Amino acid sequence: MKRYIFPVILGVVGCAILLSLGVWQLRRLAWKEEMLSQITAQIAGPVQDLPPEGTDVQALKYTPVMMAGATTGEEILVLSGQKGGGPGYEVISAFETGDGRRVLLDRGFIPEAARRSPRPGTALIVTGNLHWPNEVDSYTPAPDLAAQVWYARDVPAMATHLGAEPLLVVAARVDGDPQGVEPQPIAITGIPNDHLNYAITWFSLAIVWAGMTAFLLWRIRRQQI
Repeated sequence: MKRYIFPVILGVVGCAILLSLGVWQLRRLAWKEEMLSQITAQIAGPVQDLPPEGTDVQALKYTPVMMAGATTGEEILVLSGQKGGGPGYEVISAFETGDGRRVLLDRGFIPEAARRSPRPGTALIVTGNLHWPNEVDSYTPAPDLAAQVWYARDVPAMATHLGAEPLLVVAARVDGDPQGVEPQPIAITGIPNDHLNYAITWFSLAIVWAGMTAFLLWRIRRQQI
């Protein structure tokens, strides 16, 4: 019986750990689905005016807004890409509203070939969503200011560079001349949700671990016969 003790303990502990990881991923899945539902409801909510200058906007992420005014011709190009469309840039423009505010407007995507196409200031009515993406980490290269190319949307830094409020509106619809820029509305499709796959992986490993434990016990029993 002593020869069975270690394999049994190893099998039980291993299966318990793997099963707990699978259950944890299922809990994360429920949390992520609830979060995505809230984001979807926020994106599709009633359209509002821009929040007053100085407002604490942290709780207003994804809120739909409408603003009228004009781009200034000053812009930042954020290195990006489009599935099936190849590399390109996200165009972040300084936007001056009719009441004199200056904010950031994510106009959307342009392909690599359109990088140097002229995009002078133009009047627009924009419907979009407030957003402050978390895209910058310690591995993000510093922007190439000479080439006006950035590698992530860093709202505070972009606002300082363009002399605007740190308020970013991602365009969903633009009335006016789009100047070849294709809006990229915010959607939950870009938010990863792989917790179910992770849970299945952990549960599958638990089954394999249990099978290996059973096989080891069978081998021990065979050797004793």
